Amino acid sequence: MTAQWTLSLLLSACLFRASCSAPAIPRPPRSLHPVRGFNNSGGSLSVDLPMALRVFSVDYHHVQAPFEIVLWIMLASLAKLGFHWSGRLPAVVPESCLLIMVGLLVGGVIYGVRHSAPPTLSADAFFLFLLPPIVLDAGYFLPGRLFFENLGTILWYAVVGTLWNVLGIGLSLYSLCLLAPGSLGDISLLHCLLFGSLIAAVDPVAVLSVFQEMHVNEQLRILVFGESLLNDAVTVVLYKLFESFLRMPSVSGLDVLLGGCRVLVVGMGGLFVGLFFGLIAALTSRFTSGAQVIAPLFVFLYSYLSYLTSEMLHLSGIMAIVTCAVTMKQYVEANVSERSNTSIQYFLKMWSSVSETLIFIFLGVSTIQDVHMWSWPFVCSTLLLCLVWRATGVLLLTAVVNKLRRNTVTFRDQFIIAYGGLRGAICFSLVFLIDDFPKKRLFITTTIVVILFTVFVQGMTIKPLVELLDVKKEKGALPSVSEEIHSRLIDHLLAGIEDVVGYWGQHYWKDRFDQFNVKYLRRILIREDHQACSSILRVYQELERQEQRGDEDVPPPVVPRSLGRPLLPQEMDSIRCILSTNLQNFSNKQTAAYSRHTLHQDAGTRKPLHRHQSLEERSTINTQGEDGEFHDSRRVRSGLSRSHTVCSVSPRRLLLDSSAPAASPQIADPRTAKKKLAFVLECEKQQ
Repeated sequence: MTAQWTLSLLLSACLFRASCSAPAIPRPPRSLHPVRGFNNSGGSLSVDLPMALRVFSVDYHHVQAPFEIVLWIMLASLAKLGFHWSGRLPAVVPESCLLIMVGLLVGGVIYGVRHSAPPTLSADAFFLFLLPPIVLDAGYFLPGRLFFENLGTILWYAVVGTLWNVLGIGLSLYSLCLLAPGSLGDISLLHCLLFGSLIAAVDPVAVLSVFQEMHVNEQLRILVFGESLLNDAVTVVLYKLFESFLRMPSVSGLDVLLGGCRVLVVGMGGLFVGLFFGLIAALTSRFTSGAQVIAPLFVFLYSYLSYLTSEMLHLSGIMAIVTCAVTMKQYVEANVSERSNTSIQYFLKMWSSVSETLIFIFLGVSTIQDVHMWSWPFVCSTLLLCLVWRATGVLLLTAVVNKLRRNTVTFRDQFIIAYGGLRGAICFSLVFLIDDFPKKRLFITTTIVVILFTVFVQGMTIKPLVELLDVKKEKGALPSVSEEIHSRLIDHLLAGIEDVVGYWGQHYWKDRFDQFNVKYLRRILIREDHQACSSILRVYQELERQEQRGDEDVPPPVVPRSLGRPLLPQEMDSIRCILSTNLQNFSNKQTAAYSRHTLHQDAGTRKPLHRHQSLEERSTINTQGEDGEFHDSRRVRSGLSRSHTVCSVSPRRLLLDSSAPAASPQIADPRTAKKKLAFVLECEKQQ
């Protein structure tokens, strides 16, 4: 594997050297026909001889761009493959750290061969080609239940926490610049706020690569990942806002108010754009039953189109693609086949993994360059301020949100949230977009130092800290069908309780949306042949998809040692046959399901259940009433099915009552008594 890495490095270095040193050679004409031209000596027409046919030729400039792209992707894939074959190294060093080290090595080789700075990761390439696959994968496989249950806390951390960090870091750095007017005096307040907005961005790529290897509990993971995902959208909006302020001659209070409105419009605009394209993608997938081959293509096209449309309208592309992915997943999986679902899942995982690997390698490559400017006070203060303002923000915001949460965020989880604020490629890409001014190179150097410190130091020590603090881990297996059904039952009961007491909580609104989804959206966006699928069957299918996908973030379940003998293959086959037959019979039943929304609609048409009466009560009624009333009661009872006898008296009591003296000659009929005795014996056998 080391030889393959060395060969790839030397090949890429030679290609870069050839691309820079080789002069552009005009391509010869491909025609072999004689070409008439003027002779220089006499000026008359002459016939030039055809050029000689070449057996072998090299035309690298014709394939330079795609060839180098393929080489970079191949290098990233080989580096990722070598990481997983490196023994116990992945248990100590995160994958992102090793990929950055590979990038540093590649950048050093290129710099030594060319004697100039290696190519850097451009902002357009990052935001338009590398970031969308990662965000799409995160949104499509987002655990919806956990995300929406903690949505208030995630928004609290992402919006208020980002503003806290941006203003705190920016104002503190400006105070430092005022204290050192000699070396940092030319940095204005808006430049400090602009730098604070980009350095406060918690990178979801780095967070995912580290937290996937620790298997922390679901609540902690969704808080950190959701905050980093939405934090990027807020950071990019604030960066563009301060960049607009820098280009204005003066900033007034009205401009600040309009800037706040712009932040809201950009975020909500991206949300609605993603929702629109997600619904259009779901509606399109409804008509792909005859062309299942191209069904996965619509998932990628509509999601990427939502991102590009938001960027074209200067809205939040991250919010758009996340919303589009979450919306599509609810309906596209029900419309397309299982093979198409598998294709979508594996292609998204492959695409995001390659993009993530390329980002970390280019981070290392771009570090080797000639544009660095060093300032010990500014670099060290920035690094310290990032840690301090992150920690204080998490502590203060969690103290407020814990008063409203039932499941409070513990102090250990708060420490991991504060310590897990890793910076990555978003900071690095945004710092290169700053307009040229004297201290831009200082901003670039400081950003690289913060990224390397958070990825290497915090990323390598967070896993031992999780073990040391004994942070709660997630369970080692996927949830079973019974667990999912019981959790949905609890949600339904809580929604009913909230509805009764008049409290509009999260369960109430979730139940309202489920009712609207089943009544309208699923009928419009899902094909007719998939409409009658029961909720239990849908839960089973979703768990089957998770098991087939083989989530890397879920550790393998620990199977307890069985005390009995192992089952034979014939017994396993018979069990599978029984389960599949019962599940098929259950899905084929068209039994009406009752809920608190539909119970009152048919309450008037349902027959009331009559309580069984003992022989003494019936004889009393018969003696007090008329014979016609008694016959009417017998006809009513004979119309009841056996399913209505769940509230009846026990057969033993009925047998004792039958031994009592009859008050009516009709009850003493031997045929009636014989039928009653046969029914009692049948009930005894069933018990």
